[in-house]
Amino acid sequence: MDFELTPAQQSLQDEVVRLARNELSADMIRRDADETFSREGWKKCAEFGVQGLPIPEEYGGSGADPITTIAVMEGLGYGGRDCGLIFSINAHMWTNSIPILKYGTEEQKRKYLPPLCDGSLIGANGVSEPDAGSDVFSMRTRVERRGDTYVLNGTKIFVTNAPVADLFAVYATMDPALGPMGICGFIIEKGTPGLRVGNRMEKMGLRTSPMSELILENCTVPVSARLGREGRGAEVFNCSMAWERACILASCVGVMRRQLEQCIRYVRSRRQFNLPIGKFQSVANRIVDMKLRHETARLLIYRVGSLMMQDRCTDMDAAMAKLYVSESFVQSSLDAIQIHGGSGYMTEMEVERDLRDAVGSTLYSGTSEIQRNIIARGLRI
Repeated sequence: MDFELTPAQQSLQDEVVRLARNELSADMIRRDADETFSREGWKKCAEFGVQGLPIPEEYGGSGADPITTIAVMEGLGYGGRDCGLIFSINAHMWTNSIPILKYGTEEQKRKYLPPLCDGSLIGANGVSEPDAGSDVFSMRTRVERRGDTYVLNGTKIFVTNAPVADLFAVYATMDPALGPMGICGFIIEKGTPGLRVGNRMEKMGLRTSPMSELILENCTVPVSARLGREGRGAEVFNCSMAWERACILASCVGVMRRQLEQCIRYVRSRRQFNLPIGKFQSVANRIVDMKLRHETARLLIYRVGSLMMQDRCTDMDAAMAKLYVSESFVQSSLDAIQIHGGSGYMTEMEVERDLRDAVGSTLYSGTSEIQRNIIARGLRI
């Protein structure tokens, strides 16, 4: 299979690389330390068209195919250093915009998708709970129908973008005994009575992507806020996860490429024992391993994109890509630090931050253990 980009796709990726380098990467050490979300960067990405990539033109997007979308997200990771901002954009697209596109009513699509595409609305997703993480459908957030309204009560955690979000995709159960068949999805606007953003959560990495709890206390919404059919919220959520697992790590592939190039430059210029350290086999071998990981990770991501374009992508395909890319990203980040030695451990070198960001990739969108379960199920083991 040939996953080379077309001239148009390559040109678009080159443009977003320039955007990321020139507009999204300034003052990252301070912003990472202060956990500062870049609204300016968010707006610049929206002006470029990033947030609207997978959304049809009739709803304010550009209608880009999966390969083009992946290419742009890869370019953001390669050109920029604000992985938190890129993560926030991913969360916004895959768990908010896509569910509305796939399961929303025409009224919901017309109302919400254009501002989600142009960046005037920021989306968030409330599904994880203190006792419902990997076992997400054991959630305790309850929803009760009362005539033409629904009333939600519960607490969500790990809600990316919540402190800055305008629109929340929220999931709740009508009856825990029904399991996945009792789940309902809702689109809830900021400011809705009973919806409250809770404590901000500090993270090891992706620190420029804000995260907090989301609290629902007799949060009352109209039936028109329901996303998809009643009791079919699990289907909506699974759709968002399929897209997220397929595309969210494209930017990580870009970071892996940047890491590799940075390490090659370093081992050519850094000298020990009167030789560039790249001449030592132990160092060169790490570079080779980084190269192999990057190439195979990129192939897996673009293969999934190709399958999506053919409507052939399966849960197992996306899980394999998510598992391999995330674990490869962590290992390459460790190698990058080791290659830079003590300097790589220092904040000012901006190498250690990639490792802190990379660790999260083995956890969000389903842990590596969950991805292995999905793959095993696909193999009918």
